[in-house]
Amino acid sequence: MKLWGGRFKMVPDKLAEKFTASVSFDGRLAKYDCLGSIAHVKMLGRQKIISKTEASKIIKALNNILVKIGSGRFKTDTSCEDIHTVIEKEVIKLAGEAGKKMHTARSRNDQIALDEKLYLKETIDNIIIKIKKSIKSFKGFAGKNKGLLIPGFTHMQHAQTVKFEKYAGAYIEMLERDISRFKDVYKRANYMPLGACALAGTSFPIDRAMVSAELGFTMPTKNTLDSVSDRDHIIEFISACALLSMHLSRFAEEMILWSTKEFAYIEISDAYTTGSSIMPQKKNPDIFELIRGRTGRVYGGLMGMLTLMKGLPLTYNSDMQEDKIHLFSVADSIQDSLDIFEAVVKNIKLKPENIKRSMYKDFSEAVEVANYLTKKGLNFKDAHTITGKLVLYCMEKDKDLKELSIENFKKYSKLFKEDIFNVFKAK
Repeated sequence: MKLWGGRFKMVPDKLAEKFTASVSFDGRLAKYDCLGSIAHVKMLGRQKIISKTEASKIIKALNNILVKIGSGRFKTDTSCEDIHTVIEKEVIKLAGEAGKKMHTARSRNDQIALDEKLYLKETIDNIIIKIKKSIKSFKGFAGKNKGLLIPGFTHMQHAQTVKFEKYAGAYIEMLERDISRFKDVYKRANYMPLGACALAGTSFPIDRAMVSAELGFTMPTKNTLDSVSDRDHIIEFISACALLSMHLSRFAEEMILWSTKEFAYIEISDAYTTGSSIMPQKKNPDIFELIRGRTGRVYGGLMGMLTLMKGLPLTYNSDMQEDKIHLFSVADSIQDSLDIFEAVVKNIKLKPENIKRSMYKDFSEAVEVANYLTKKGLNFKDAHTITGKLVLYCMEKDKDLKELSIENFKKYSKLFKEDIFNVFKAK
């Protein structure tokens, strides 16, 4: 019989039972369901809501299940409707009648809210570790190419010359902001919902503060109705993942471009590329293409969650059962992307000669020429115009700015002196 089967005359239709079951995807919450239940049962025992003997039996059973989960030996009973029922059934098998008291002063509504928060906190910790590893990869990449000058782009056109470490530093800044965002999500998710029960709390003398402390939360949630119907933390988490994924996709796009014959700025290790089933010469940057592509999966999860929660009345509704599909899909995708991202960044080699060639006659020193005139006392507007005319002259004569003579410069302004060539020394 179902936990809720007492008031029903008929057993559920098989099609309805299959449609409403969530065990096929919430089974991965088994560990967190056990951890939450252990804390809950400890509290029940301490508050004398159940006997200490009963609490001890239940906790022993739950720890036994945790060991099986940790070793991969725990088998999810797919005939159950959800993971809570699976765990409860196993506890009753191991602890006997005492196991039936595990659900006292609790609902599946606050139970799933707790399980998801425990999962989310651990996942955020893992993601932050992975982002830090990617940052370390970027720093190593920058360190191996320190001082190398590359073209900086605006509008996909050569703009100004920058050092490679500054370029890599831009992505480090993005990833550091991502860490900050995930920490903020963690902070707001770190409130313990258990004790809200179905929605209105319980008349049992429970100690929510004890359970909160036992599970490492900041404190219990305040409003019980909000506790069981809040999924803001999941939406925020996926939003942070979407921003992180967007940052990864930007670098991925640049590496895809840089690996083309037209750019030829980099060489990606064979271990992180693929070939073609028909064209023997091909070496494709599939890893970066998939990182870029998986951004769509993350964005889809965000839109899915926002749509799922749109217009839902208080409190719990079964629509919210679908939240785990989006949560798990995004969490898996972003962690997989971070793992491969860290690895592939370590296996990119820059091609300095090709990069240098691409900057010949790109006029990326033009800003510094204009700044030179401005420092000599000319207003920037006129300095900009003069430099533009110099660039046009170079284009007509097929020359680079640094190939001009001092006489060429002086034709456009008497302010030019021999020290103008210092502008080009870095290159």
